[in-house]
Amino acid sequence: MIGALGILVALVALVAFRGAGLWPFALLLIAAMVPLVLSTVLALRLEKERQEWYAANELPPVAMRMSPKALELAVEGAAFPVILPWKTVKGFRQVKIFRLFVLELRLAPGIGATTAGVRGLDQPAVRAVIKPSPLLKPTGLYLVNALDQPVHVIDQALKHFSGGTAGIEH
Repeated sequence: MIGALGILVALVALVAFRGAGLWPFALLLIAAMVPLVLSTVLALRLEKERQEWYAANELPPVAMRMSPKALELAVEGAAFPVILPWKTVKGFRQVKIFRLFVLELRLAPGIGATTAGVRGLDQPAVRAVIKPSPLLKPTGLYLVNALDQPVHVIDQALKHFSGGTAGIEH
């Protein structure tokens, strides 16, 4: 908005003061404002793409919830959410898969569906996402561009609720 206003003021000054020799300053002002306009257009385009993605994909109302006791994860296709006490969670790792950033769940070693306090890891939809087979590494749970909070905010919340034991590794 400010960039467009600056360009408009420069153009008005060029027309209003034709013989005053202001054209170098007006061109300089226009050149300075073009990056602002382009960044605004890019931000608006990204927001439009995000809204279109939300409209095209059915998402659970909440991807994850955090409390002082546990991390609750919604997994598409699962009958109920996954509940993981903080002692079982190392956090997430942000990785790039097929040019998209994904948050990949990292559990403490030896954690499984029968671990005390853990609920929901035995669901087929969850097993398919967290560890598809012993030969494959875990896949991502959440596309970063599908989350409504930035990664650094999620990282701060993880550290706060887990007492500093869980976070997002880049």
